[in-house]
Amino acid sequence: MEPKKNPNADVRRNSSIYFAVGLALMLLITNYSINYKTYDKEAIDIGMLNMDELDEEEIPITEQIQTPPPPPPPPAAPEVIEVVEDEEEIEETVIESTETTEEEEIVEVEEVVVEEVEEDIEVPFHVIENVPIFPGCEKGSNDVKRKCMSDKITKFVQKKFNTDLAGDLGLTGRQTIRVVFKIDKSGSVIGVRARAPHPRLEKEATRVINALPKMKPGKQRGKAVTVPYSLPIVFAVQD
Repeated sequence: MEPKKNPNADVRRNSSIYFAVGLALMLLITNYSINYKTYDKEAIDIGMLNMDELDEEEIPITEQIQTPPPPPPPPAAPEVIEVVEDEEEIEETVIESTETTEEEEIVEVEEVVVEEVEEDIEVPFHVIENVPIFPGCEKGSNDVKRKCMSDKITKFVQKKFNTDLAGDLGLTGRQTIRVVFKIDKSGSVIGVRARAPHPRLEKEATRVINALPKMKPGKQRGKAVTVPYSLPIVFAVQD
């Protein structure tokens, strides 16, 4: 049986395409309608600027203020000259002539004796040619005598120093006392100075060093000299 209608005249054949095109067109028109803006002409009219109505700016005239010069300094006071009357009589000094005549006796002058003043020279203990000799250190070389003297002095101080004094003073731990003294040209100990954590320790160290026996003085180039000596006294206080 043959169809009665022509298939090319069927409008439903492309209905989906027409629907899609119509939907896109409606979306485009809706978007344009939403974003479309209008402005009031009166609100954006800025008018015309009339240059003739602007007033000319008046610039004030400034006046320069002149500072008056400082006043001149006052004149210096005139010096007062005191006139002293010349009433004092000044005795003139008469210088006698030192020339001799033939009539004067010639006196013989005795020989003038010039006394030599010995200088008190100090030579350090570690460089002196002949060290002071402590009793019992007479034998051996200079280095042996030097070591013997140091050992003897150390033992003497350890024996004579009252270490219990630090505990009585409330001191604890390791204590160090630095002592310096000199052995003069006669071999005696002089100029004892001590530095300790407490004045009583300094006094005790001074007492012990002054009790050192007399020694043979040190010599430099064959002459007796003063030799300075330093000694640290170190001990620990028992708790």
